Amino acid sequence: MPDKFRFSKELEAQLIPEWKEAFVNYWQLKKQIKSIKLAKQPKHPPLSAVVDAGDFGRSLFDSARFLAATISAALLPSDHQPDFIKVRRKFMKNGQEEVYETELAQLFSEEDEVRLFFARLDEELNKVNQFYKRQESEFLERGEILQKQLQILLDLKQILTDRRRKNSPTAAPKGLNPEIFSHSPPRGSDYSENFGESDETNSEISQTDEVVMATTLERRGVSFVTKTKKGKPKVSMRIDIPATTPTRAITAITSMLWEDLVTNPKKEGSNGDFNINKRKIQCAEKMIRKAFVELYKALGLLKTYSSLNMVAFSKILKKFDKVSCQKASANYLKEVKRSHFISSDKVVRLMDEVESIFTKHFANNDRKKAMKFLRPQHNKDSHMVTFFVGLLTGCFVSLFCVYAILAHLCGIFSSSTEESAYMETVYPVFSVFALLSLHLFMYGCNLYMWKSTRINYNFIFEFSPNTALKHRDAFLISTTFMTAVIGAMVLHLLLRAAGISPTQVDAIPGILMLIPLLRHLETTCCHFFARIFNTHHPETCHSGRLYMEITYVISFLPYYWRALQCARRWFDDSDVNHLANMGKYVSAMVAAGARVTYGRQDSALWFAIVLISSVVATIYQLYWDFVKDWGFLNPNSRNPWLRDDLILKNRSVYYISMGLNVVLRVAWVETVMHLKVGLVQSRMVEFLLASLEVIRRGHWNFYRLENEHLNNVGHYRAVKAVPLPFRETEFDN
Repeated sequence: MPDKFRFSKELEAQLIPEWKEAFVNYWQLKKQIKSIKLAKQPKHPPLSAVVDAGDFGRSLFDSARFLAATISAALLPSDHQPDFIKVRRKFMKNGQEEVYETELAQLFSEEDEVRLFFARLDEELNKVNQFYKRQESEFLERGEILQKQLQILLDLKQILTDRRRKNSPTAAPKGLNPEIFSHSPPRGSDYSENFGESDETNSEISQTDEVVMATTLERRGVSFVTKTKKGKPKVSMRIDIPATTPTRAITAITSMLWEDLVTNPKKEGSNGDFNINKRKIQCAEKMIRKAFVELYKALGLLKTYSSLNMVAFSKILKKFDKVSCQKASANYLKEVKRSHFISSDKVVRLMDEVESIFTKHFANNDRKKAMKFLRPQHNKDSHMVTFFVGLLTGCFVSLFCVYAILAHLCGIFSSSTEESAYMETVYPVFSVFALLSLHLFMYGCNLYMWKSTRINYNFIFEFSPNTALKHRDAFLISTTFMTAVIGAMVLHLLLRAAGISPTQVDAIPGILMLIPLLRHLETTCCHFFARIFNTHHPETCHSGRLYMEITYVISFLPYYWRALQCARRWFDDSDVNHLANMGKYVSAMVAAGARVTYGRQDSALWFAIVLISSVVATIYQLYWDFVKDWGFLNPNSRNPWLRDDLILKNRSVYYISMGLNVVLRVAWVETVMHLKVGLVQSRMVEFLLASLEVIRRGHWNFYRLENEHLNNVGHYRAVKAVPLPFRETEFDN
């Protein structure tokens, strides 16, 4: 690879995709340097001008002057090189945000192009600095919160340890009276209210205990006061407001952990001891540990961001010096090295601190073990996987050809009886494995496309990079399934043609897996319930009322489950979009139910109901696909009726995909046509429609994840926001 393209490729491969817009626009700066280079090229003068210049325009001393200037510039120390540019640092009105402005201290022959180049370079440097400061501030704040969370966790673990050690109803860890933890907090967010008012069985405390509790709790940031009601002292807890953050404090009591950790009432047989749920503490510890891992990852990304941008500035300034034949990069590089994103060491110090904390509290002082969590090693791709994918693909194709030839020679479709028996035996197994393999194949295609387009699917799906399935693995599983199925079908056909008992032969496909039950779940459930309750004959499980009711339930279940998920998310987030999404699944449920009914009652009325409900549901689904899931149909986009940012370079692919999605969404039309075909043809049509739905879902997945990735890029989300067990509350002083 040529040197001029090497760094561009390295930068493209190493930059954080979600932060791409915050990196130095190295490619745009290269274009501006190219403009400078083109401006330096001499214009072709007329022939007469060349003759005149050759006769009168040159001097015998021109070469000597040029040679002397070159030698003097080379011999002059670097500290005494003339300043071609002056880089000034200015502060904005807020006094904190600094910006860089470059002035040309010497005239260049291409002054306009050079001025534009340094103006753009200043913009890039300011952009990098400001982004780095924002991210650094956010990560430092997150680090402080995590340390407070860890301290609360350690306090709770110490309580549990001390209580187990002492096992005394009157003993309190580190001078703490256990009664201060025996009352539940109010349900509101203000923890400064009297906890005792919600419980009439408050324990009495002496003045000595009160002094001991006050002294100990003040060290932990917790204070308490006592109020008297009917002559009995009552305990009231609150969190002191730190001087550094006068309006916020992290409570040692959380909505998740309070009741199970320290506020369960005294249980019978516990000798007055309060209960702390060890499982909840372990859950909180895992959450905090994961948060430290994500923080360390975020700090590592920010460190990579700093180093890559520094190299980019250095490379682009060297290119400028080479093109302009000047040494202007030295002054600018000094300012770049003095800028915040290079000079600040807060990120490195916090990384060291996180390593130390994690090693001590989560790895038993084993640094090697801690680094396995903080810096997991990525598994290398094996060439054996690729080899077996190719081998099994060839086996599948060969066996399929053998099966087609044998089926034709054996004449298994010569009579309707044999045809029906064979299809009932082989079709369920083949269809289930074929659809499962198609699912995996489409998923493998998605994984390949996501990787090649640098869509961070591991981050979106919250997969671990070490254990996440790769596209070669998906292809290997898919080809393995299909090879096994076709091999069993070939063996089944050979044994059946050899005259072996059909009962023994038909057991071969069933040995593979019981998943065919899912393919005919309504029939299976009907037979099951009919035999249990003895209310229906098993023969009615193909056209009876029970079969029809179970068919309704099976048709509704996927949509019903997704509708409930949307309702739950609306309840948790209060986002109206979740209700709108639920409406999509409700409309699909209505359409599915109407089609099932029309399949049993062929009438004009039900045909009209099916047509109306299915068209409404399809339009609803298409709107949600294009607008909500894919982000398309934006009339003001710079890409007509798409979105502003596209990952694929060829814009026509998106229009073709939209048309394909429409075609695949209306495949339900075949189910209401009631075509008069044989058993084999009906099974094939059923399998084809199911395959088209699998393909549609796989096709939909790519653009859905592309849109989600671009949303993450727009919000610079590169690390997961791990929920913390101990919540932060606000209250008045």
